[in-house]
Formats: sequence, C-alpha cells, structure tokens
Amino acid sequence: MLKKHIIKELRDWKLYIGISLGCIISAVAIGIFLAPNSVASGGVTGASMVINSFLPMLPVGKLSILLNIPIFILCLIVLGPSFGVKSLYATFFLGFSIDYFSLVTTPTHDIFLASVFGGVILGLGLGMVIRFNATTGGTDLLAKIGHKLIPSFSIGQILLVIDVIVLISAAIVFDSVEIGLYAAISLFITTNVIDAVILGIDFSRAAYIVSSKSDQIAQEILTTLDRGVTGLSGKGMYSGDDKMVLLCVLRKRDIPKLRQLVKRIDNNAFVFLSEVRDVIGEGFNPHE
Repeated sequence: MLKKHIIKELRDWKLYIGISLGCIISAVAIGIFLAPNSVASGGVTGASMVINSFLPMLPVGKLSILLNIPIFILCLIVLGPSFGVKSLYATFFLGFSIDYFSLVTTPTHDIFLASVFGGVILGLGLGMVIRFNATTGGTDLLAKIGHKLIPSFSIGQILLVIDVIVLISAAIVFDSVEIGLYAAISLFITTNVIDAVILGIDFSRAAYIVSSKSDQIAQEILTTLDRGVTGLSGKGMYSGDDKMVLLCVLRKRDIPKLRQLVKRIDNNAFVFLSEVRDVIGEGFNPHE
C-alpha cells in the first residue's frame, strides 16, 4: 500500500519543479532575511532558529529536517501516508536550501525590513508549494495529528497555539519582546501572502438582487454589463410571495454600474454584495 502510494506520488514529476522553486524562494526568505535577524516567525523553522541559538553548530535548515523527522513518523503512525511524498521532498529540499542561502550575506540588519520582506517572500514560496499539492511538513502535519487525536480542537486553533508558543519562546530566548513582535508581524504577512497566492488577489463580488422587476434587471446585466446572471427561486417569508433572486458575479470595477442599473429600474430592489475569490469560468479565470 505504502509502496504504491510512493510510486504514484513520484509520477507527478512536473509538480516537483514547482515545489522546488517554491522551496528555493522560501529558503531565500529564511536564510537571507529572517534567520540572520533572529525573526522566528512560527512553525518548525522558527523553532529551529530558537534551538540554533543554543546549538549554533547545527544549522537552521538541518535542524528543521531533524525536527520534522519524528513528526513525519508520528504522522505515518496516526494518519497513514496521507502527508504525501511531495511533502517529504519539500521538507528536505527546503532544509538544505535554507543552509545554502544562509551563506549569503543578508542585505539588511533592520529587523522591521527583514520581517516585512522575509514575510512576503516566505509567503510567496510557501504559497507555491501548497499550490503544487505539498506542504513543508512541520506544524501543518502536527496540527493534523493533534486534530485527529483531539477532534474538539480545529487544525487552525492548533496551528495558532503552536505559532504563539514559538513566538513567545523566541522573545524569551533572544531576550527581546521586540523580536517577538516583529516575528508576529512577519507571520501575519506570510499568512496573508500565502492566502493571496493560493486563492488569488483578484477579488470579485457576488451580487444578490431581489426585485419585482428581476427580468428587466437580468436583461440589463446581460446586455449592458456583459455578465452572466442566474435566477434562483426564493420566497418572502413575511409576504409569502414567490420571488426571483438574481445571482451575478462581477469584477470590482462593474459594481458602480450595477448599482446605477438597479436603481434606474427598481429603486426599491434589495441588493447585497459578498466578496468572492478565485472565480473560475467564462469571463474570469480559466480552469487549470
């Protein structure tokens, strides 16, 4: 079973190119910006920086690999081979890449700049790794194990607890509350950049329109805005009347036009907008 799983994973060689590039970008962030300035922004890598302060003979990259090995073993026992060979590859490749880039002189010793640029670059790299169906092991797997053993805690909650522990440990070990705060800033930036890479930064809006003149509004959306619109069957629970709810996904620049259009046709229409990301289909992003 495990052997078949490994063979299947290794066939996706094209994905390994993307994973490798993501790991290299992540290693640049850690080895050149974060580690030289002691910005331990959570996770196994952050824990490795803390340990490295006690054991400087062990590089951060190799320490992260050593910390990940028991996590992978535990994951194999608790979850089975669900972590994937790609994640195992990413973990080792990232660890060795960090030590390689740590030989490069950091371009800044300003902790704020290191936190910001390191956070952005790390988010780009990790986002790429995740887009190619892998993780860099560490706290992601540890959180899955914790959730499996204690289902009442979500994966997100466990990740937050682990990262907070790492941040507090860094502040204590490096004897600086400021370093802990900068690490928190870097972690926040990294998390948001990862989301942007995975979900996309082109935010769109989903418009829901309830009107007695839904047919006219729908026709105007189709012709004037050149956007598709879907009619959903609804019912007013107060009046008991059947209503048509129009659903239309628009780009942000189309929202003012939609508002004017609806106001012109039915000034009493009920409209609300919600934010959507990673819209796939005609007129938006193609299916990958």
